[in-house]
Order: sequence, then C-alpha cells, then structure tokens
Amino acid sequence: MSIARQEALDYHSQGRPGKIQVSPTKPFKNQRDLSLAYTPGVAEPCREIAARPGEAYTYTAKGNLVAVVTNGTAVLGLGNIGPLAGKPVMEGKGILFKAFADIDVFDLEVASEDPEDMIRFCRLLEPTVGGINLEDIRSPDCFYIEKTLRETLSIPVFHDDQHGTAIITGAALLNALEVVKKEIGSVKVVFAGAGAAAIATAEHYVRLGVPREHITLCDQKGVVHVDRSDVDEYRRRFAVRGKARTLADALKDADVFVGLSVGGIVTGEMLQGMAHRPIVFALANPNPEITPEEARQARNDAIIATGRSDYPNQVNNVLGFPFIFRGALDVRAKKINEEMEMAATRALAALAKEEVPDSVMRAYGLERLRFGADYLIPKPFDPRVLLWVAPAVAWAAVGSGVAGRVIDVDEYRAELDARLGRAREVMRGLSSRAQTAAQRIVFPEGDDPRIIKAARILADDGVAEPTLLGDPDAIRREADDAGVTLEDITLANPRGSVHLETFAQELWERRRRKGITLREARNRVVDPLYHALLMLHAGQADAVVVGVDMYYPDAMRPALEVIGAEPGRRHVSGIYMVVLPQQTFFFADCTVNIDPDAETLAEIASAAAQFVGRLGIEPRVALLSFSNFGSVRHPTTEKVQRAVALLHEREPTLQADGEMQADTAVVERILTKTYPFSKLRGPANVLIFPSLDAANISYQLLSRVGGADAIGPILVGMAQPVHVLQRGSDVNDIVNMAVIAVVDAQEHGRRLRA
Repeated sequence: MSIARQEALDYHSQGRPGKIQVSPTKPFKNQRDLSLAYTPGVAEPCREIAARPGEAYTYTAKGNLVAVVTNGTAVLGLGNIGPLAGKPVMEGKGILFKAFADIDVFDLEVASEDPEDMIRFCRLLEPTVGGINLEDIRSPDCFYIEKTLRETLSIPVFHDDQHGTAIITGAALLNALEVVKKEIGSVKVVFAGAGAAAIATAEHYVRLGVPREHITLCDQKGVVHVDRSDVDEYRRRFAVRGKARTLADALKDADVFVGLSVGGIVTGEMLQGMAHRPIVFALANPNPEITPEEARQARNDAIIATGRSDYPNQVNNVLGFPFIFRGALDVRAKKINEEMEMAATRALAALAKEEVPDSVMRAYGLERLRFGADYLIPKPFDPRVLLWVAPAVAWAAVGSGVAGRVIDVDEYRAELDARLGRAREVMRGLSSRAQTAAQRIVFPEGDDPRIIKAARILADDGVAEPTLLGDPDAIRREADDAGVTLEDITLANPRGSVHLETFAQELWERRRRKGITLREARNRVVDPLYHALLMLHAGQADAVVVGVDMYYPDAMRPALEVIGAEPGRRHVSGIYMVVLPQQTFFFADCTVNIDPDAETLAEIASAAAQFVGRLGIEPRVALLSFSNFGSVRHPTTEKVQRAVALLHEREPTLQADGEMQADTAVVERILTKTYPFSKLRGPANVLIFPSLDAANISYQLLSRVGGADAIGPILVGMAQPVHVLQRGSDVNDIVNMAVIAVVDAQEHGRRLRA
C-alpha cells in the first residue's frame, strides 16, 4: 500500500490536530449536572473511595483506562527519535485500544532515557490508570523497566513490543506444528533478530515446550554463541555451542525460522537447507526477511506467515494487546503474568480451528477459510477474537490468583459482545472483502477534486479500478492542484468515445416509447452520467458511483432510465447504515419512495433485510409507526400493519414485526416484557420507516446531533450496481460508498454466475 507523505501529514493535522480526544460520559447540560459532576456532588464518591479504595473502579474511569507510556528510544523502525516525535505512534496505539476493545487511553511521552526515571514515572501513575502499556523502549532497558514495574505495581504492566509478537506467533507455531505433524519438544527454532520481541518470543516458545537448547538467536553479528563476550544477560540465556556462526549456518536442518529483523536478509538458498516442511515466520514490516513468493519457490512445502495483510497468516499484534488488557482490566488484575499470556496464545490457536462464520469469510472476500497451512491464526478483524481472548485472559488471572474479582465467563462474554457490537466493524470488513476482487468503478464527476482523491485511495488500497469521466486535461489540472498522481487511474472523455453511436442506439431503444428521440439520445450519451450508466449496461464497468455535486433526484432519474430495477422488483430503495458507538442500525427507505403503500413498504423491508443478511448480520426488522401493535387506528398504522402481514406471508422465517414505536423496536426490555409475542428475538437492527420524511429526518438528526456516522445512501433493488452519493460528500464518504459499490458488484457477479 502506497501512502503519500502529504496525505499522512494531512490525516494527522486536518480538523482537530492529532487522533484522539477526551469525551464526557455523563450528561453535562445544566446546573444540576454541574453540581453532580463537580462540587458539591463529587464529594460523595471521593468519600467512598477514601473509605474503600477499590470503589475507584466503581466511581471513576480507572478500570477502563490504560496509559501508553514511551520515552521514544525505539520508535517503530525509526530508532531513537525521542518522546515528542513518538507521540503520533502512541496516539495510534490509543485508537487501536479503543476500536478493538473499547479501552480508553492516555498516551504519555516521558522526556528521559534513564530507566529509573521511567520506573518512577510509572509508579506515580498507579492511582490514575487501570493498566500500563509500555511502548517503543529500547532493549535492554525495556526488560529491566517492565520486570521492576511488574514486581512493584498492583496494576497490569505489559510491554507489547516484547510479548505481543510472542503471544501471536506462539499461537501460529502451535497450529503450524500440528499441520506439519511435528512435536514441539523436538523442533529446532532459529531467530533472525535478538531484540526485545525476539527474546520475549523465544522465552514464550520455551514455556510452550520448545527446549531452550533448540533455540538459536542471530543478531547483526551472527549467531549468539557462548564464545561471544558482547552479548547482554538477556541474549546470553540463549547462547549456543557448536560451529554455526551465521544465519545461513543456523538454518541448516532447522524446523522453524522466526524473522524479527529487517527485510531481504534470507534467500531461497538458505531455506533449501531447512528440514522437511519448514515453518517460516518472516515478520519484518513492511518488507519481510523473505517474500512468500521467494520462499514458496525455494520450498513449496513451507508454511509461511508474515506481518502483512496481503498474505495469508498475518501476524499482527492487534490480535493480542487490546484483548489482553480488556480481560485484565475487567477482573481488576494486579498484573499480566505468564499464565495470562499463555491463555491468550492458546485461545487464539483454538479459535483458528473453529468453523469460520460466513460473516468473516465475506469480510475478506473468501469462499472458504479453514484451519490449515494458509489459516493458522484468526484474521485481525474477526470479531470473535474479543470473545475468546479476553475471557481466557480474565479467567487465567482468576485462576492464577492475580484477579481482584471473579467473573462468570458466560455472562462476561455476553457483556463483551454488547460492549462493541458485531456490526460496528462493517466498513472494515467490507473494505477487506473489496480488496480481494477489485471492481471497475466509474465516476462520472471525474474532475471533482474529492473524486480524484478518493480514486487515488481506492487504487492504492487495491479496492477498485477507478475510471474518471470528463475532460482529461481538466482532470489532470485538478489532480496537480490536489497533489494527487493519476497512476493506475483511467481517464476517459465521453465526447471522444468510440461507443457514442452504439450507446445512443441503446438508449433510444430503451426510451423511445418514453418520449425520447434518437437525436436526444445522441445528445445525452455525451453527458458523463448517461455515458457511465451505458458503460455499466454494456459490461465495460462493474459499478457507477455518482452524486458528489448533484441533487439526488437528478442522479437517480438517469439511473432508473438506463439500468432500472432488478427483475422481480417494482421499486428500488435507499438504506443508510447508522453507526453508533455501541451498535449499527440500517434505516430504510431514506432516499427514494416518498409515501410508500403497504406493498412497497413490504418490498423495502425485504430488500433491506436481504442486504443486511449479505453482510453476515442476522436482520431483525421493525416496521415503525407512532403506535404499537394496533394501539391506535389510523390509515398510517393500518398501512404498516398490512405491510407486516405481507412480509409474514411471503417470508415466514424472517424476523420482522410491527407496527411498533421506535423505542419498542430498539429497547429489548420494552419489546420482550411488554410484547413477548413479537417475532423479533432481540432488539431490531433494521428499521423500516412509514415514509421518506420520517426516515430522512431520523438519520439526519442522528448524524448531526446524535454522534452517529451515517454511511450511505445504499441503493438496493437496482438491476446493476449504481450508488448515488449524498450531495456534498467528503472524500471518506466517497471511499465508503465505492467500497460498498465494489462489494455490490462482487455480489452481482456471483448472482449472475449462479
């Protein structure tokens, strides 16, 4: 993936500088709220905590707060760039904690390279946070700092650079050995790299069952052996005897290679000397020690993992630290010990052997994903990781005596599921899925700078093959002004197309009984929107995305004229994904049908449920009104009742019910206790509104004042993939819509092949 320098700088600087903020979690709108939040009301929790310190977890954010602490002495591959320059990385770590495990973070950059200062600083933090994640601290200081803090603090301390890779590769190792049918006690393991990650991983492998004497570390000077006098106490634990002095020597007859060094240092010839069915973990990023292609060419019997997302078996630390801290915090663990780390490894290894849900396979665009050589560990965006790793870690803390409270594992897993919500990562999953089979997306508004920037992102990410329609010179000028290169982006001028007459004849054939003449058709096909739609109709494109600078009806009308509704449907409709911090709803119809009758309403509900199901989410459909199950007689409520009856008749297995008020639909307590006869087996996630004004007003309000992200509108029911943007959409909106268009095109292609 190519990221331009200016793009990265803009990402971090535009709008509110940085990537994180502190937000209140309680109402703060009036004098009473002020009195509760601060004086005099705040005195009450202060008294409770003074009397019983453990109550800090009840009355403050301590139990969900982690400090990410660094001194900037070993930041990524940049080296000792100092604490201030390391701050963007620490903020990024905070995003990962929040996104994957709903853990809040203070990033704290310490202006000292003295390990004793780091230790004292972290000790003074203990009343503030529930845990400390040490980050980007050079070796061997990191070992001493972490060891001292673990011995002296009563909150969990974890150095991810050490243990994260150890935990993830440990799971991959266990499963890889199972695939190649080798015993862990007999394998020979060679490491390229002898820093914090390598040493911690080697120690973890020893705990998993690899004999210490079977492990060889290689640093920049070669094999760490007993005759060397330049190694510290941590590497010396793995000093070996024998004649091997180079990495190539060490790899002879080795069963496992673990690369935690730099790219390109291993050759195919070096792998050829390894044992039968070698395991190759080439984890240097972005360039592995040896590429999977080179490794496969040299050893077609090898099992390979990398740190990259574009190859199978991605070893990514995000599979570990968010969920380890989640489990540790939730049982108020005093430390993260070896038992908890081992529990995380074994949970990840076990999860990889479970049947993979369709939703995960769809997220990555895969038809099949089963335990084996190309699937050793779960995918990073598999939502089940939270539900497996955090409980395993929490229970290990309880079992090893370091937990402050005991949990019921089943209840805890349900709490975790509710904390994040499975649908929250829909767009990430869709992006991963889109990357597996990029589609040809045409943008009629090709000279708009927002479209050009979005096309650049889509091409760089491998999500789509963009085509920009318009005057190529104008597009190039706009691209130059925006600082965007047009490599891998197709430019096309409708006025110069060789297909103009063919397109005009096709449009005339389709619309001549609707009042259009051949001359009018010839005039229309030079219009970029009509041209794009006719490209789609002719199979020259897979999807069209339009509307960044058009009114919605002006974009919809040509789409209906040229493409129309899919066979068997009379209507198309628009869905918005309304993403809230804890859950995602699907609103319909927000854009097309102004006052749908019962038949149309039933069709809208059916199409919306079908779309949501294709995302791997079980649809629970509520048809909304201002009454509950006949409590008010009115033409509007009776229309909704008829639509529900049609749905129950046509799709009896679909979880759909109504008419009901919005709070009945989304508050499980109201639904299940007051209306236990409802067909919904839980709160609704698909909300069908009785009219366009109700749907449109609702999603707009939630988007603007309710803190929701509204993704869409997503057109459903079209004969081919056409998606119309909301006028004024920004670059991120365009990218999201294009991702949806790609997935829609993939599904369309599958339906045609079927």
